[in-house]
Amino acid sequence: MRMSKRATTLLAVGLVGALAMAGCSKKGGGSGSSSESGGGQKQISVAFVPKLQGIPYFEAMNTGGQKAAKDLGINWIYKGSTTADPGAQTDIVKSLIQQKVDVLVVAPNDPDSMAPVLADAKAKGIHVMTSDTDAPNSVREVFVNQANTEGIGQALTDSLLEKMGGQGKYAIVSCGQTAANLNAWIDVQKKYTAEKYPKAQIVDTVYAGEDEAKAVSMAKDLMNAHPDLTGLVGECTSSAPGVAKAVREAGKVGKVFTVGLGTPQAMKPYLADGSSSAAILWNVENLGYLTAWAGKQLAEGKTFASDNQVSSDLSGVKYSSDKKELLLGDPLRITKDNVDQFNY
Repeated sequence: MRMSKRATTLLAVGLVGALAMAGCSKKGGGSGSSSESGGGQKQISVAFVPKLQGIPYFEAMNTGGQKAAKDLGINWIYKGSTTADPGAQTDIVKSLIQQKVDVLVVAPNDPDSMAPVLADAKAKGIHVMTSDTDAPNSVREVFVNQANTEGIGQALTDSLLEKMGGQGKYAIVSCGQTAANLNAWIDVQKKYTAEKYPKAQIVDTVYAGEDEAKAVSMAKDLMNAHPDLTGLVGECTSSAPGVAKAVREAGKVGKVFTVGLGTPQAMKPYLADGSSSAAILWNVENLGYLTAWAGKQLAEGKTFASDNQVSSDLSGVKYSSDKKELLLGDPLRITKDNVDQFNY
């Protein structure tokens, strides 16, 4: 069919318009570390790399970060390895540096090996933070701390020694041997036990990584090696249920007492039957929320106040300019009586 000159012109105009619209659509549909807000402004991207992904603790942090992202209008990225391997974590951090995220937050498995990677990120114009676990010898701009180191170490010690009658032998099943936060808590426990409970003694400290099954096995080995052992501490959220399960399976509930840094719902069955006396923790979802909020503050060039109103659930969050540290608050003692107040 032969078209008129006018029809040909209209068709050409229509094709040009369609191609232009397709080009715009293609440009807007790409994925990346940042996105455009409704007003055309770049949306701030805050990327959090946990020690490992898939365990209840860090999934709860992610839930809090996602909530903050929705409230604050930022892009929250959560990406971690499925094993607590420093090398795998470094690879993920490097990939996020290549994506040019605005803020990079890490809970480092090995703070010292992570330090030069964070320095590289900062040199490339990325704001760097730590959360949950610090890298104190790095260039991080702020550490979002879950609770005071002394408070956590003392709470673990008191909750265990109360059940042990203030005396006896106990051992610690920790996780990563290079984890700064775990080692700091253990140092407090050693000093506090010697000062407040002179009739109590820490006989051994072992490291199970972030492997609950390994923690169970190590706890059983400790009970066999020390027949007079009356206490066990699980120093992280995988070893806390691990030591309790070991006591349950060994038939020593009421003879060997356990406490640990455990997430509420993971500890619930052990709190119920007495194989665990208490879990010492904090509001993990709030920790994730505070982390995302702090990232937004850094990206916008804002300074932290000595007391910060973060949200309706997070008021009066303390900031130490000397330590460059935001403190979530005091540790919580979770027992069979209050465990259902937490859904993670």
